[in-house]
Amino acid sequence: MKKERKTKPGKSLFARWLDGEIEVMDLILDDTTQVRDPSREALKLKDTEFKERLDASPRSKEAADATRRRFYLAYTAVAVISCIFLIGVLLFAVSDLPRFGEENVMADAVVKRYVEKGLEETGAVNVVSGMILDYRAFDTLGESHVLFTALICVMILLRIDKKNMAAGYEDYYTVLSDRYYSLAGDNIIRYSGTVIIPIIFIYGIYILVNGQNSPGGGFSGGAVMGAGMIIFAAAFGFERTDRFFTARVSAYTTFVSLMFYSFAKGFVFFTGANGLGNPIPRGTPGAIFSGGLILPLDIAVGLVVACTMFGFYSLFRRGSIGGD
Repeated sequence: MKKERKTKPGKSLFARWLDGEIEVMDLILDDTTQVRDPSREALKLKDTEFKERLDASPRSKEAADATRRRFYLAYTAVAVISCIFLIGVLLFAVSDLPRFGEENVMADAVVKRYVEKGLEETGAVNVVSGMILDYRAFDTLGESHVLFTALICVMILLRIDKKNMAAGYEDYYTVLSDRYYSLAGDNIIRYSGTVIIPIIFIYGIYILVNGQNSPGGGFSGGAVMGAGMIIFAAAFGFERTDRFFTARVSAYTTFVSLMFYSFAKGFVFFTGANGLGNPIPRGTPGAIFSGGLILPLDIAVGLVVACTMFGFYSLFRRGSIGGD
């Protein structure tokens, strides 16, 4: 028998919205302007008790209208203030840039340093890899964490809570069964995947480990491997994918990769800031094991990108990253 969620008395409107008991758009839009979507009907069941309590109370219509107006005003004010603040920050940054056509002495000096000293100081034949994983490795660390944060946000929004499903709240979820979208039974997809998936993974690994010597590296190699995992799941189904790639494997892989990147570059930043020099050998330029930390950092970034890409696909498809 399905259990009903009970609302604690005295909860604020914001707390109810945060707990998923009411929807923001239901408070902002009037009944005449709402779009009737059958997939949202189950979600609106959570608000039934709240509406019934308002209808039973005196002046319920006036109170509901006043609450809706206050929430709409607060919502609009926060949105406008946030936009104005962001516009101000961007305009301040743009005002510090040189005018179009003027010489940018600082930027030209930095580019000249990358081109003339890049191979000597980083050991990487590919100047781009030497720049993003040595000179500007701190920026790349932030970009990797942005991917990780994005995956967490998507997981919070789309992840199906199995505890609630078991408790009888399955009507609140609108994600259809994965079998509805499955292509694993298609012979063309399956046989094509058998041929091209190994090629995709080999090519992705090549791009990943050869990034310090040629165009490629962690982001592009990780994207290719992530695409290979997506094609594997589409061709053979999530049941086979879950045998080697689970949510736990994804979490540990991402955590270890980001921690290695953070500690490795933190060590280099510390030694460089204190004039100790970089004790890690750069190797022979042009060889696979060259560029110092660039190769292992590329591998770490590639694993994060691959896990993030497949995580997005899996969350949109079935509401979870992998089998537990």
